[in-house]
Amino acid sequence: MKKLLFVFSVAFWGSGVVSYAQEQKAETRELGHINENKFRQLYQEFSTPNMYRTASGAPGSAYYQQQADYIMDIELDDENKKLTGKETITYTNNSPDVLEFLWVQLDQNMRAKDSKTPLIQNDPMGIGDTPDQFVKKYFKEPFDGGFNITAVKDQNGKALKYTINQTMMRVEMPQHLKSGASFTFSIDWWYNINNHVDGRGRSGYEEFEDGNRAYVIAQFYPRMAVYNDVEGWQNSQFWGRGEFALPFGNFEVNITTPDDHILDGTGVLTNRKEVYTKEMLKRYEKAKKSYDKPVIIVSQKEAEENSKTFSKGKKTWKLKAENVRDFGFATSRRFIWDMMAVKVGGKDVMAVSMYPKEGNPLWEEWSTIAVASTLKSYSRMTFDYPYHKAISVHAKNQGMEYPMICWNWGRPDEDGKYTDRVKFGMISVIIHEVGHNFFPMIVNSDERQWTWMDEGLNTFVQYVAEQDFGEWYPQALKPLKKYPSRRGPAEKIVPYMSGDQSFISPIMTQSNNIYQFGSNAYSKPATGLNILRETIMGRDLFDYAFRTYSQRWMFKHPTPEDFFRTMEDASAVDLDWFWRGWFYTTDYTDIGVKDVKKYYVSSSINDRAKAFIESRGIKESDLGPRVYLVEEGANDYKEEYKEKSSIETSKSLKEYMMDNFSATERTALKNPKYFYEVTFEKPGGLVMPLIVEYSYKDGTSETIKYPAQVWRKNDLEVKKSIASDKEIVKITVDPKNETADIDTSNNNWPKGAAPINKFDQFKKRSQKQ
Repeated sequence: MKKLLFVFSVAFWGSGVVSYAQEQKAETRELGHINENKFRQLYQEFSTPNMYRTASGAPGSAYYQQQADYIMDIELDDENKKLTGKETITYTNNSPDVLEFLWVQLDQNMRAKDSKTPLIQNDPMGIGDTPDQFVKKYFKEPFDGGFNITAVKDQNGKALKYTINQTMMRVEMPQHLKSGASFTFSIDWWYNINNHVDGRGRSGYEEFEDGNRAYVIAQFYPRMAVYNDVEGWQNSQFWGRGEFALPFGNFEVNITTPDDHILDGTGVLTNRKEVYTKEMLKRYEKAKKSYDKPVIIVSQKEAEENSKTFSKGKKTWKLKAENVRDFGFATSRRFIWDMMAVKVGGKDVMAVSMYPKEGNPLWEEWSTIAVASTLKSYSRMTFDYPYHKAISVHAKNQGMEYPMICWNWGRPDEDGKYTDRVKFGMISVIIHEVGHNFFPMIVNSDERQWTWMDEGLNTFVQYVAEQDFGEWYPQALKPLKKYPSRRGPAEKIVPYMSGDQSFISPIMTQSNNIYQFGSNAYSKPATGLNILRETIMGRDLFDYAFRTYSQRWMFKHPTPEDFFRTMEDASAVDLDWFWRGWFYTTDYTDIGVKDVKKYYVSSSINDRAKAFIESRGIKESDLGPRVYLVEEGANDYKEEYKEKSSIETSKSLKEYMMDNFSATERTALKNPKYFYEVTFEKPGGLVMPLIVEYSYKDGTSETIKYPAQVWRKNDLEVKKSIASDKEIVKITVDPKNETADIDTSNNNWPKGAAPINKFDQFKKRSQKQ
């Protein structure tokens, strides 16, 4: 503190007793009360550490995870919009347990004709539907897009007994699967592919006016469920919102399409020479050496020409992927294709985009650049991207992610024009979806249970990557000065956190039960991590801990506790108070200035001190030399205190000072001219650091950040006694809006300097727009 020379936390010997008594009063509860202190440890909320998961947040000595390897033959029937497949699964039991049966996920069954998903939705009567909406809702036959399982057999071709329960299938093995053993079986299936534009699916097709379709295909095969030390089988039903929990494995996938289609997907293309033309191969080799701009592999002109006829021939694309948790692909005869190389950790990774002409010129200009930028930013924050490519596929109204490939929206007008809102919206969704390669495709959390562990963490790193993008590609921002991130800064979460508590749930809520999904699972956790990084921990400590978590759990299955514990373990910052408040409750931040009192020095005992010692039976003559602070305006306050320190007029104090203080200390005691007692209040339940800007009469100011622990003994208010050589004219709490304070009407002293409530500011801005 440059101008606040010293703090009189004890103005006279008795005030310390008074202060302690106030703190004790604030903590008083009835006998038998539960410890409600905001800084208590999270022992009640956290599971007990064990040999699988340590107290430090790292995998334990006995940590295990299962493996599921797939060999698949897939055929796309473009004419009938149908996908048929046969897969062979080899499931390895690395757990110490004997497994009686296996659980397989049938996610497409959410679209089955008899799906129960629509039955759990709140479905009020529409007031004014469009004719299409009205017919679809009340008269149209439901689309039947569920799996048709035609065979389940062991490796000898013998039929296996199985039971389908909505989106889960239990497979009975001839004998229990022992620890360390593997079981191989096959499943034959087919299903009708949905129109994802009309039905809002995570995958499916978009049909264009010329009759062509662009397919983005995922969740297309029966997938093994996760078995782990936390839940056993993760066999929760897929209702459409909570995404996926999947084991890692190796994939060999052969996909047969019409021979005029362009296809890419998860894994290494092993028969490139068979499916590429000579010109495409030549361009591909050029793209592998292009680090500054994309190289066109299939041009718009070529894609348009290719789309004029519908070939009856077939072509098979062979893809092989190692150590991935899932598989996705995209295919169409209308795709334009471009690629470029990006250096990540000393190796080259291909940044790839696939898009129909409807995406241009926007996609040709920015998609692959956004992919390359994302890989660099995320690798800096976590670990070097381990795969050989990352693909961005244009899909209308989409934003979805799979290993090495993702679907992204962002489409210009029919005449090719687009606004900054469309451009940055597209770049942001590409950053977000490509970023999902890190969370949860590699740091493989349970999305079915904890959406925030992938969406929230990813949205946080997305914000960092967006700001990087603005620095690396400043030409993209003109005329803007900063990338217009929609999520991340603390003030952007204020409207949500100040909303109706009846429709706000804690972040630590199972995916299907969340109110306001985007704000809860994306924005709030991302904002919380940004506050940790910028305000509470600092970038160095936060970034080190975040990288530690990412690297500890890459290609593994972390839980929320593993994240929370690692962030503390690698930083030496106790954050239990933060996790509890931000993640386990719906409390909000509201911190302000309650009162400011000005004091002056006196060597004569004042009424306050006299009353206190009398209540303790102490004689004034027994006190000896004392320095007293008298509140301005009190009964015993004298104007002369402003002019001259009365310490200098007291012979006994002068003699005491000469005998007991150095010359420097004596000067320091004389110099301070202004003494204040500031009372800060915390009407909000959320604990945050107390960030205060003190403004002085000479026009200077300084900001002091009191750690969050300042509230540890009194959750309602805290007092600070300040000695300054300059007069304070204004005090502002949270001057840079770092803590998501929902009400700034109490953030300033004097009160006349207070701005209006942040939520009101937000509403006024919205009304102007």
